[in-house]
Amino acid sequence: MAAVARMAAAVVCLPSSSSSSSACRAAPLPWSRGVVVGVRRRHTVARAARRRGRRPGRRGLVIVDEFAGQYEEGFEDVHTEIMNYFTYKATSTVLHQLYEMNPPAYTWLYNYVVVNDPKEGKHFLIALAKERQDLAERVMITRLHLYSKWIKKCDHAKMYEKISNENLEIMRQRLMETVAWPTDDTNTSDTAK
Repeated sequence: MAAVARMAAAVVCLPSSSSSSSACRAAPLPWSRGVVVGVRRRHTVARAARRRGRRPGRRGLVIVDEFAGQYEEGFEDVHTEIMNYFTYKATSTVLHQLYEMNPPAYTWLYNYVVVNDPKEGKHFLIALAKERQDLAERVMITRLHLYSKWIKKCDHAKMYEKISNENLEIMRQRLMETVAWPTDDTNTSDTAK
């Protein structure tokens, strides 16, 4: 339910057929699945346009307000996901180490991981510390070590370039799927005569 509350909708003003008014409606963002969180009324938009010395409805598409999609909110969810991923990776590393050095501890941790998901991060470690403090500490130390190794090797410019190139490739593939290429029917009909 909390995820639905965070979903966003933008209020979009489209020019109507008359030059003096515009129609405002809630336009759901692609990820919101049609859930409207907030709407501004048309007179608010018209009042703001008059204050700026413009007639309302003169511009094309105007986004008036947007909820839950602003960059100023921060990236705490990304931080949590990174920590959860490093917890998972550290658990996997510890499992590999225990497999070679301590088979009984490996068996215990393996059975624990089958029941408890290490991608839960903090909750996984809290529960593990209640069961086996030594293994929880080992996973936490390994998680910190793996993160420090990753942060030294992480090239932010290269990551930006990878994301940019992947976006470009996806758009290129989509364009190739939607373009209707002409057929060679003219060439085959000329050779048949």
